[in-house]
Amino acid sequence: MKHNYNIAGLDLPKIEPTDKLNRILSSALEKTGIDSVQVDIPMLPFWDAKYFNLDKVKIFQDSTTVEQNLILQLCSQGILEEAYFIEKAGVGYMAKMILLAETTQERMLYGLFAADEVTHLSQINHFLPNPEISNNPFLDLLEEVVENDDKTVLLFVLQVVLEGWGLTHYRSIAKDCQNSQLSAIFQGFLQDESRHHATGVTLFEKTSLSKSSQEIIVEILFLFLQMVQLGPQSVVAAVEKIKGHLSKQDKINIFQQLDTENHSGSRLKILHNLINLPNTESILENLQMKGSFQSLKPSQCIF
Repeated sequence: MKHNYNIAGLDLPKIEPTDKLNRILSSALEKTGIDSVQVDIPMLPFWDAKYFNLDKVKIFQDSTTVEQNLILQLCSQGILEEAYFIEKAGVGYMAKMILLAETTQERMLYGLFAADEVTHLSQINHFLPNPEISNNPFLDLLEEVVENDDKTVLLFVLQVVLEGWGLTHYRSIAKDCQNSQLSAIFQGFLQDESRHHATGVTLFEKTSLSKSSQEIIVEILFLFLQMVQLGPQSVVAAVEKIKGHLSKQDKINIFQQLDTENHSGSRLKILHNLINLPNTESILENLQMKGSFQSLKPSQCIF
């Protein structure tokens, strides 16, 4: 069921810095010690070629230093923008869960979690002052899921699976980030994300899983796992944007050199473990029957 408002709020506009409401927000953030942090922002990229496996890609190796830097800038910007919009959607999601809470303690928890997401959003915003929504299928799916009215679906997909996945992702980008301040920010997300994930698992395990909820979960996770199976599409897109049109064979070569089969396979194993809870056997079986945990060959990643 669609509402006449947008829970995820990915396209909510920003107000002018001089607006009084912005000044009140800054004051409130300063009270938490967030907005008072002075950030020394160097030029992108924040992650090097090794992080993206581009050090193994011939077309990247043969590029000029300027081209390599531009490719890495695009890849780094993609990480930041995705994190920004995930946290932005998280604010709306937690607000929705406050309304869906069934106990006082649950409502209190989600109120605190909403504040966590606001904190994360503000911190990332220091490094990404003008975020733009790009063509990102994951964000499209996330936006659609947040609008769902089935609390069981929301708990399992967003808090059990995606928040659990986020722990691995944030740990990885924090470890390899070239900027110490940004690295510390992502490292700081981990305790919050762990608490959000644990709450999702606890509440989901107390929930009765209906057949309709199960079917929706399988449908959503099938689409998400398919994105993981298709490998680092954004990295290949960044190379093509800077180097110009790539043939099908060019893209296959890049996916091979990126070791996409193993890259995706390791991520699919993590997701399999996150989905594998005592009351989710049927969900797991359905996804296995669809081949959702099998990594694809480079030639299968081209579409």
